[in-house]
Amino acid sequence: MVSETSFERLEKLEAEYENVLAALADPATSTDPARLRELSRRHHELEEVVTAFRQLRRAREDAELAAELLGDATPEERDALREELGAAETSIETLEARLKTLLLPVDPNEGRNVIVEIRGAEGGEEANLFARDLFLMYSRYAANRGWRLEVLSEQPSERDGLNEVVFVVKGPDAWSRLEQEAGPHRVQRVPVTESKGRVHTSSATVTVLPEAGEVDVEIDPNDLKIDVYRSTGPGGQSVNTTDSAVRITHLPTGIVVSMQDEKSQLQNRVRAMTVLRSRLLKLEQDRRAAEVAATRRSQVGGGGRSEKVRTYNFKENRVTDHRLNRSWYNLDKVLAGELDELTEALMADKRARQLAGET
Repeated sequence: MVSETSFERLEKLEAEYENVLAALADPATSTDPARLRELSRRHHELEEVVTAFRQLRRAREDAELAAELLGDATPEERDALREELGAAETSIETLEARLKTLLLPVDPNEGRNVIVEIRGAEGGEEANLFARDLFLMYSRYAANRGWRLEVLSEQPSERDGLNEVVFVVKGPDAWSRLEQEAGPHRVQRVPVTESKGRVHTSSATVTVLPEAGEVDVEIDPNDLKIDVYRSTGPGGQSVNTTDSAVRITHLPTGIVVSMQDEKSQLQNRVRAMTVLRSRLLKLEQDRRAAEVAATRRSQVGGGGRSEKVRTYNFKENRVTDHRLNRSWYNLDKVLAGELDELTEALMADKRARQLAGET
């Protein structure tokens, strides 16, 4: 049941929603793009909550009226009133559950673009080949969702795998669907490098960062060490002829970002700064989350979640997510970019843990 405190909070959100609507209708707002964006964002955040709240209030009023009329109703009227009361009570239960979810804290990264970094880990060249498979999987998923994907940096390995690839995914729901892809991904298969047909276990790591803008992270230029050097590997005529590659070191944290894919030193510097800001934003968010988690553990005890997030078993055509302890036998479709069933299960699990106070 929605508590009185929550009901008061919902009334305040409803009043704020009306103020936002009035501000959006003000002609002066259209001349201020920044304010218009902020008001539109807040309108989007509030609309679903306020709509559900108003439906709940009407359902409560309907239930009260039906219960009141039931006492003085004739025998002929009572069946209809009981039906109305039952329908209203069902609506109340459904809407209260929905509002509990809607009132969960808003993820500060919701709506942001996402920077994904994939690196081959344990398993030598097979790990790099798996890193390429993961990159192709996310590329296909992005295309299926209608997101834009732009590669920021790519380091091919000796046998057409990827030592590392860094890319940005642009889409309104990219963060909510990709945030839990972060972690070690394990593959079990017979690698192309295996001559005796034995199954090997290899892994690649996936890092997921919210893209940070300049207003999100302030970087003191004095905290940066910037080196330029000649690019190596594929890249056209400018490779090994101009100092276009850039390496930026953030001295306070020791974070190093290198970019060399573009022919222009300026373009490589802009890309490196984009990744650096995102890593610093995630570092600060993780620090705050760790403080909250430490406080929670001191109060209710700990309970670790497996470091290994997912296994891809080719022989069984199986994908297992170890956080959910659940398997799907459609690995071929998952690698083809059909990830919605997995991401939606992880999103539902996150909501359930939030409602239970576990996150």
